[in-house]
Amino acid sequence: MATLSTARRVVIKIGSALLVDRASGALRADWLHALAEDVAWLKSLGADVVLVSSGSIALGRGVLGLGGSDLPLEQSQAAAAVGQIRLARAYEEALAPHGLTTAQVLVTLEDSTDRRRYLNSRATMETLLSLGVVPIVNENDTVATDEIRYGDNDRLAAQVAVTVEADQLILLSDVDGFYSANPQTDPGAHRYEVIDAITPEIEAMAGDGVSGLSKGGMITKLMAAKMATAAGCAMAITEGSAMRPLTALEGGANATWFRPQGDPQAARKRWIAAMKPRGQITVDAGAARALGQGKSLLPAGVAQVTGKFGRGDPVAICDAAGRKLGQGLSRYTADEAAAIRGCRSDQIEGVLGYPGRAALIHRDDMAV
Repeated sequence: MATLSTARRVVIKIGSALLVDRASGALRADWLHALAEDVAWLKSLGADVVLVSSGSIALGRGVLGLGGSDLPLEQSQAAAAVGQIRLARAYEEALAPHGLTTAQVLVTLEDSTDRRRYLNSRATMETLLSLGVVPIVNENDTVATDEIRYGDNDRLAAQVAVTVEADQLILLSDVDGFYSANPQTDPGAHRYEVIDAITPEIEAMAGDGVSGLSKGGMITKLMAAKMATAAGCAMAITEGSAMRPLTALEGGANATWFRPQGDPQAARKRWIAAMKPRGQITVDAGAARALGQGKSLLPAGVAQVTGKFGRGDPVAICDAAGRKLGQGLSRYTADEAAAIRGCRSDQIEGVLGYPGRAALIHRDDMAV
């Protein structure tokens, strides 16, 4: 079973019911500051931490006096606009005393389904984490409509975990794990300690959520577990209302762990390798050697570009003899790649007229 103290990169999802008092609509500041202690503890162990936090609409509706009933889209977006700035400030104030810098990252479903946006989001998150920042991720409820919504932060958290190649995803919830039935209505329901695989029988056990503030029920948590574990990320569901819930989880608090199916990086490489390439990039001997050593593909090593592809599209990488060396996601269009082939990184802006990324295909986006 996974333990937080050994995690390399952790994504933590925080539900509205934990962060916002249901009766008053006010932030539970004491709880948030205790959570910040847990985040600081994980950071001290060398782990990267990403927080996926609900709460902007719940906070905003309290400020605007919109009550507890379901809101029409316009009022939800207005509440989110008011609540987001308060939510970001609350996290900043909670984590700053521990010397931790925060960043607000607002996303929509389109950001993960469109390959170009996905690559941009991934590059931004990787840069933030490399700088020691704790990103605070939320769905961009001020602009997201039903067609471009995740609709719940369980699946959003799983997508973030896949994007940043996390090895652990923790869903802090209003339940302490996955049960065979709803424990509030079935006294015979039992909690699973570990789930090795999500079978149809497990799926049939999922019921609806019981929280008045949280949108995600157990079904969405199972969907999140499927997404995360398939990408090699372990996932836990645990009750989060206690002070320092992550320390409690490490100390043996009730939880259900879903075992990962392999390694996050290996799963991502398999995903890239399985794509149908939209074009081909032929590299010189020096670049071929560099790729074999696990390095990124730079424009300087590109000899030829064929096919029509956009940013984020998969392309085959071949040597001068036509042998396929691997496959990767291009950070440039075919026209851009052709224009900068053979160029050093410091020459890219002069050729394209705008600054570009140093690597044409980054090693993390490549299966060799």
